[in-house]
Amino acid sequence: MLIIKFILLCSIVFVSTLHAGETWKITSLEWPPYTGSKVENQGHSIQKLRKLLQKKDITLIVEFYPWKRSKYLVETNNEYIGIFPAWPEDVFDGAIISPAVDWSEIAILKIADKVVSFNSIDELFEKYSVGIVSTYHYPKIIDNAIKKYPHNVERASNELLLLKKLLAGRGDVAITDPIVMRYLSKQELSSKIETVSIIMEKELVLAFRDDEENRQRLKLLTKLLKENEVF
Repeated sequence: MLIIKFILLCSIVFVSTLHAGETWKITSLEWPPYTGSKVENQGHSIQKLRKLLQKKDITLIVEFYPWKRSKYLVETNNEYIGIFPAWPEDVFDGAIISPAVDWSEIAILKIADKVVSFNSIDELFEKYSVGIVSTYHYPKIIDNAIKKYPHNVERASNELLLLKKLLAGRGDVAITDPIVMRYLSKQELSSKIETVSIIMEKELVLAFRDDEENRQRLKLLTKLLKENEVF
């Protein structure tokens, strides 16, 4: 009985000391205003996560890379514990994911004077040239249409290039986060981008590499989110 109590006590001490004063190093992408190396507070999503972790005296360090490299580094380098923010569909193999730390949107966007008419995502892809970010894994309803109508898909490696293609008339509409596109549009001194419709809200999660310490970190983050009603 004494041995069991001792083991339980050691486990509790291990979990508490694992987090106190820790540094969490993660990867992210340039995705303003959610995240960005040149954005105030490294973006409002990073700021939310950082403030949450500060409640447990945890320091957050963020390094910014292109999206595919961000995921690869977390998979292959123990220096990084995870990647944030990510859609649950767009994480690396074997990741363990948190509840929503923040929220984004996925929407259909167009140039202000462009007229589009459709009744479904399938019809949109059938009738129009649709711009997407090629490095993202979109939710199933969009991914299915991308695969069904590849000849009507205009690909860009990031939102800035997607915006520039849309402004240049290369594509009738674009599908991505409207907040990001409007932010970039202002940086490009353009106000021509309009949201046609919001397809869905998407949770932004922290995707951890699956190991024992990260499972404990996930439990802590889940507890903090619940206590602070962030999601």
